[in-house]
Amino acid sequence: MVQKDNIHRCTWCGENPLYIAYHDKEWGRPIHDDRLLFEFLVLEGAQAGLSWLTILKKRENYRKAFDFFNPRIVANYDQAKIDSLLANAGIVRNRRKITSAIKNAQAVILIQKEFGSLDAFLWNYVGGSPIQNHWKNLSEVPVTTELSDKMSKDFKKRGFSFVGSTICYSFMQAVGMVNDHTTDCFCHSQLFTV
Repeated sequence: MVQKDNIHRCTWCGENPLYIAYHDKEWGRPIHDDRLLFEFLVLEGAQAGLSWLTILKKRENYRKAFDFFNPRIVANYDQAKIDSLLANAGIVRNRRKITSAIKNAQAVILIQKEFGSLDAFLWNYVGGSPIQNHWKNLSEVPVTTELSDKMSKDFKKRGFSFVGSTICYSFMQAVGMVNDHTTDCFCHSQLFTV
């Protein structure tokens, strides 16, 4: 899709400036920072049943509400903190999603102890390098793969929640484990060499 600025982008980002900025600067770019990886896990889970644009609009509120996604802090949230999050109109006020973030933070800490980092654990799924796909249009891009199925099962065995295969694949796309920019998008070739 060619936007008003004459740049070819993936069609899903449309004309919304927030979506365009996210697409151009973040989506599909490899992330190796544990805090940011945890942030995306929480946000992808929060997005379940909602649009990603809804989550992007609430992202700064999430960062403040969840102590900038420090898993060591989030893992120790108590009932008073959960109650304050449920009263926070700046985030998705869903008890299951909030408690999931806490549970997932606890699981992240265990992974860090076992593997040294969340980064090492996650990137092992793709052998340390992004999977380079060559989709011509959005309709070719899958919502799940065998790899996202495996990741989902592994996460669930380790105590994570809100990590179904669709969420896992969306997470993999967001953090650059797969390059799912369509081949006509300017980002595809930039990330093909990563």
